[in-house]
Amino acid sequence: MGTIKNPILPGFHPDPSIIRVGDDYYLATSTFEWFPGVCIYHSKDLQNWELINRALTKVSQLDMKGNDASGGVFAPCLSYDGKMFYLIYTNVRTHWYEFMDCHNYLVTTPDIYGEWSEPVYLHSAGFDPSMFHDDDGRKWVSSIMRHYRDGRIQRIMLQEYDPGKKCLTGEMKEIWGGSGISVPEGPHIYKKDGYYYLLTAEGGTEYGHAETVARARNVDGPYEGAPDNPLLTARNRLDLPLQKAGHADLVSTENGEWYLVHLTGRPLPPYRRCILGRETAIQKVTWKNDWPYVVNGPEPSEEIEVSWEVEHRKPEKKEYVFTQEMVLPEFHSLRIPLKEAASLTARPGWLRLVGKDSPNSRFEQTLLMRRQEDFCFSFETAMEFSPISERQMAGILYFYDECDFYYLRITTDTEGKRIIDCMIMDHGKASYQGTQRLSGNGLVYLKVRVKNTEGSFSFSYDRKVWYNVGGVWDASKISDEYPEEGAYTGAMVGIGCHDMLYRSAKADFAFMEYCPEEV
Repeated sequence: MGTIKNPILPGFHPDPSIIRVGDDYYLATSTFEWFPGVCIYHSKDLQNWELINRALTKVSQLDMKGNDASGGVFAPCLSYDGKMFYLIYTNVRTHWYEFMDCHNYLVTTPDIYGEWSEPVYLHSAGFDPSMFHDDDGRKWVSSIMRHYRDGRIQRIMLQEYDPGKKCLTGEMKEIWGGSGISVPEGPHIYKKDGYYYLLTAEGGTEYGHAETVARARNVDGPYEGAPDNPLLTARNRLDLPLQKAGHADLVSTENGEWYLVHLTGRPLPPYRRCILGRETAIQKVTWKNDWPYVVNGPEPSEEIEVSWEVEHRKPEKKEYVFTQEMVLPEFHSLRIPLKEAASLTARPGWLRLVGKDSPNSRFEQTLLMRRQEDFCFSFETAMEFSPISERQMAGILYFYDECDFYYLRITTDTEGKRIIDCMIMDHGKASYQGTQRLSGNGLVYLKVRVKNTEGSFSFSYDRKVWYNVGGVWDASKISDEYPEEGAYTGAMVGIGCHDMLYRSAKADFAFMEYCPEEV
């Protein structure tokens, strides 16, 4: 016997979709406006996961330039029909207004470690698309349908997919209006013992979140809700460590056990903000009277017992030094691939970033960021950068979106002298703290340290003596709960360069280091 500890994927890993192929488990998570799109993980034990691929690596598969904050890839669905892997996803361009622009696509590959196909366009009716492969060979796509005229009612719809013609076919039919909690979304369909089961998330993806289940004898219904809905929720227990439980997907093991992966959030006091965003957790499932139930009851557990041994690995420091052959699997750019804005060959042994748009841009920012996966951590780099204008800047960012971030940056003052300061972007309004002139024009070490809800910046000339910049600031603002428009991602940390003068300023980075720290 072993124990799995939640979350199984900490930090900004929402909307998990899971499959098993033999004794291998594969899991996909949402990436929203971060490029490349969709992280795909592999595991043998459901506890330890390795990032093996990012499915959407080309603009032809995922064009997000100008998308809303917390737009982009919503809720991908990973599936397998015995020969081919399928990934169905939404590119959400606008979603904070009356109407939503939600374009749904399908990509495929025979090798989950390999390159995915060019996309097939499906529809723009709603988000959270999911594919079900029936045992008669037919394939069905479910997603949400939102009606605007009558209180923005949201329902689950179903339509058949023709793999030969590579398009949807037949009637688009609404099959489920939810259990009554509100706004059903995130549908997944399964077939077991003569029933079709439909799992949906309800109640929104925040503290009212829940997962519900319905069943039918036919794939297109009529569906009846479970007598004991919801299947999973923390909405009635705000004291639980795991909150926001919902948006789930079922998987069975080789020996016939069932498990449910779902998103969750871990709020920090005093404001109950989830800095790490929505994470992935897992619960054990049993079946009674042809209905699924979470083994320990509908409330999410931090630990579950499994019938195999589980290794619990400690978080490790990750160091990144730059060679021409290297890849940075944990890192993303914002909305677009960096292409010529990032180079490992311009200065061998260094990573060069070329500044483009401003830090508020939703178009062409030069950022290279990774998830915060630990409540307490440090991130460090060393940079050479010689700006000639206050419109040029580079350094470390602790980032939620283009309206909410902290930026330890090197730039110039009004006299053209090189300075370092802390830029605070708060709901789109900038302020500056801790401004200091730098001596010389050489290498500067930069560091951010976060301890739960407190963050701080520092710099050094020799990596021995460190100088604070900007005091201690509120890290909890870099969370799902703080942005004015609402948000769905999580805290990101990394490096950036911006040039609002000539779009050509160059910042050279010697290394990066992410280090989990004890609480």
